[in-house]
Amino acid sequence: MAKILLINPSKWRRGITPIWIASHSALLKSKGHQVKLFNATFYEEWSIDEISINTSNDQYKPSKYSEYITLNKGDILHDMQNIIDEYQPDIIFWSAVSSHIHGEGEYVNIQYGYELIQQLNTKALKITGGLQPTAKPKEMLKIFPKVNYFIGGESEFVLTEIADIYNDINKISKVRGITFLDNDIAISNPKQRIINDLNTIPSYDYSVFEDQVFYRPYNGKVDRAVDYELSRGCIYACSYCVETIIQEYYGFTEVNRGVLKNVKGYLRNKSASRVFSELKELNEKYGISLIRCQDTNFLTIDKKMLAELAILIDDSNLDIKLYIETRPEGINSFSLKQLKKLKVDAVGMGIEVSDEDFREGSLNRFASQIKIINAFKSLREEGIKRTAYNIIGLPDETENMIMESIKFNRLIDPDNITVAFYSPYIGTPEQEKSLDLNYFDDYEYHVDSSLRSHSKSSLVKKETLEFYKKYFIYFVKNGFDDMKLLKKKERIQY
Repeated sequence: MAKILLINPSKWRRGITPIWIASHSALLKSKGHQVKLFNATFYEEWSIDEISINTSNDQYKPSKYSEYITLNKGDILHDMQNIIDEYQPDIIFWSAVSSHIHGEGEYVNIQYGYELIQQLNTKALKITGGLQPTAKPKEMLKIFPKVNYFIGGESEFVLTEIADIYNDINKISKVRGITFLDNDIAISNPKQRIINDLNTIPSYDYSVFEDQVFYRPYNGKVDRAVDYELSRGCIYACSYCVETIIQEYYGFTEVNRGVLKNVKGYLRNKSASRVFSELKELNEKYGISLIRCQDTNFLTIDKKMLAELAILIDDSNLDIKLYIETRPEGINSFSLKQLKKLKVDAVGMGIEVSDEDFREGSLNRFASQIKIINAFKSLREEGIKRTAYNIIGLPDETENMIMESIKFNRLIDPDNITVAFYSPYIGTPEQEKSLDLNYFDDYEYHVDSSLRSHSKSSLVKKETLEFYKKYFIYFVKNGFDDMKLLKKKERIQY
């Protein structure tokens, strides 16, 4: 039996229940291992008030969230060292791939976790995973030299296998899916196999989280919420998306007009009965009312499974609501009826950038303007809230294109708008393009799509991107009449 210390190094200072933590903890505990979680989220000196930042720019509605949490004013390194000294973990693990890959700062987990771990005194094996080791495992050995083992791809079963043999280095060296140094030689073992049946992971363990993590601002109120996954995989291969890294890792690379040719074996989901039992437990045991579904594309989940789940939820008295993400192509009369039965309260969909030719030619994203317009209109008519996702700072994007995206948001009039800085996720086609254009460094350490950009583009300077991040929603609501005045105020060249 091994003792595993999981680290959540989030700097966003708000309740997030990373799916990888819940899934890894569940499987490890089912095999008899001990699990403890150290959550950095609410340490005042470590974290950034992401909610205040994105409330000030109208991305979030004002709420009383701060009244539901207590910030830790202690020294994070001191507290971590105390836990390590008391718990004496055999393994420390802090980043992984799961469905929770598109936001909430997950990409930078590996970096922030390392920033903490490298300063601590421990004999534990230091193991980590995530998108970076999946895309460029040997390169990570140079960037994070104090890590003992990197795991590529999904890591639940790999980490558990290592935990089973944690005190036998020779056996660990033969585990599939890991990268490590052996006498200063970089070794990457054969890739691990994809998890074909998500039901083989026991019911995800949310007991590992402290209670205040479950509080979350949502449309001006504060709900008890969790991040959740019904499925893994995506049929689309957008050039900027981290999903392309996982697709390539598992050998799903044939694409036609932005869609994988063969998705059998890549799209996987839990059974309807399993999902319903988990949602029921979350609602009844933890008082969860908001389920933040992190599935890459909710409406490409197996139709039979969704139909069964819709009946179970519709016939239940569960006081829950779902927030999902999908694409405009999936919104039709049938799916709308199903979303209502599933108690879907809101849908997030990516516009990214409104220029249709740019979306198709540069982003490999084929979703026409008319489909987007109709999808937002249909959801409104059914009383389902709509969030439009936008990206600014993409390679070759101009300021005029950002303004056109603002105009398009005015046209579709979503209930909520998010604006993300483009982040060059290592190994994606768009990252490689941005590197060729010298817009970003080879590996951008501190990117965070919600908080900052490191763009060196000559087309739209970083200061101008920050201006549009701040005022994007203001311009959607009010038009561009104040553009000159606001640029003067922010000292942006007009």
